[in-house]
Amino acid sequence: MTAKAPTLAEIKTSWPPAVDVSTGAVALKVSRSAAYEAIRSGTFPVKTITVGRRIRVLTADLIRVLENGTAGH
Repeated sequence: MTAKAPTLAEIKTSWPPAVDVSTGAVALKVSRSAAYEAIRSGTFPVKTITVGRRIRVLTADLIRVLENGTAGH
């Protein structure tokens, strides 16, 4: 079962400054494994940071990508 992608308004109003890769992948409408592969290969369209051993997707950059329609490009 695939999680429903949030709206841009939901992301802007209720998301924290950074989210886990799985959550970012849902917003971009890609699979978790595709998101991790894109991060590894340097082609993920959203800026990420590493906190300890966890990769976090920056919400502000995710919003920018979604607003510009550049996800997956």
